[in-house]
Amino acid sequence: MEKSFGPLQGMKVVELAHIMAGPVCGLMLADLGADVIKVEKIPGGDDSRRFLPPDIDGESAAYMMMNRNKRGVALDLKTENGKKVLRKLLADADVVTENYRHDTMQKLGFGYEDLKKDNPGLIYCAISGFGRTGPYAERGGFDLIAQGMSGLMSFTGEGPGRPPCKVGAPVTDITAGILAALGCVSAYVHKLKTGEGQIVDTSLFEAGIVHTYWQSAIALATGIAPGPMGSAHPLNGPYQAFETKDGWITIGAANQRNWERLLNAMESPEIADDPRFANNSERMANLKELENVLTPIFKTRTKDDWLERLEKAGVPAGPVMDVCEMFEDPHAQARDMIPTVDHSKLGPVRTLGLPIKLSETPGEVATAAPLFGQHTEEVLAEYGFGEDEIAAFADEGAVATSS
Repeated sequence: MEKSFGPLQGMKVVELAHIMAGPVCGLMLADLGADVIKVEKIPGGDDSRRFLPPDIDGESAAYMMMNRNKRGVALDLKTENGKKVLRKLLADADVVTENYRHDTMQKLGFGYEDLKKDNPGLIYCAISGFGRTGPYAERGGFDLIAQGMSGLMSFTGEGPGRPPCKVGAPVTDITAGILAALGCVSAYVHKLKTGEGQIVDTSLFEAGIVHTYWQSAIALATGIAPGPMGSAHPLNGPYQAFETKDGWITIGAANQRNWERLLNAMESPEIADDPRFANNSERMANLKELENVLTPIFKTRTKDDWLERLEKAGVPAGPVMDVCEMFEDPHAQARDMIPTVDHSKLGPVRTLGLPIKLSETPGEVATAAPLFGQHTEEVLAEYGFGEDEIAAFADEGAVATSS
């Protein structure tokens, strides 16, 4: 079923991925117009269906977040007819995505070398903990492990001497999915030019490493690994959160002009004469002293007062909002980042929007996540399976439907 929106109209994607990294890749492609057919295992489906609570009338909120805009098919790949259906889906697919351990697909008979015999243009996207090569290739991987091994946890946290701290969001899962989507689109461009498919290989480990650009720049230049600094920046200051009379705000006075604007907004020109804060190099060398000087001043006014003053002065600043506050923020809504979609069971549900805006071929969050097996009959019919054959597959447990 070709979608009617987005630059990836006509791209056929079979998603064999589960939980997060792979589904992020799929939702990015789906939001940009690809027909993403999510194949879930029998029994149970994607493990995120059991990430409960929270749920909405029995439907996992986590599953619904990661799987909007996709069509859902349920197959038992331990059965010959389940494998038969999957082979049919893959025979003309542009992309297949998977995030299993490195040899799982090969054992099932769906490794890249097997699949490209029937479909030489297939793009095989493998997302794993550590990638398909190297000494850790056979290890399983999770976001927490990747954050620790990539260096992220060594500089995330309140400060020196505190326990290791992960980033609150599963950033390596999410980033690996986005990198995989970029890889798939890049490989698709090559396929459109040449007809050739290829393997797209990325990992949570590498997704964590790319978040260390600044810290790696420092370590490569100095030989010293930066440690945690709370909300502060390792290269510029003040660039961090400060507590006000009634909450927290963030300040981006990360160059000399903004530093001067900040002092004007704070009505504290005398600080400019302090040699410890004369330029960025001195401010970074005396960052703790700078915090001690600025914090009492920020605590004299409310966050709204400060944000108004800082905006007038031209200093980048913003409130520290929780997620529910972000949902109601007028800018998030104006950018269509909290859209509502119609769920076949629940009716209108809110989700997150597409963060890529295209002027001529915009993407769209058009449909909610599928129920387990919701589109099995529809998809199989499109691929030439008759009603009786689909019913027989369902009776033997090779496929599952929502009806």
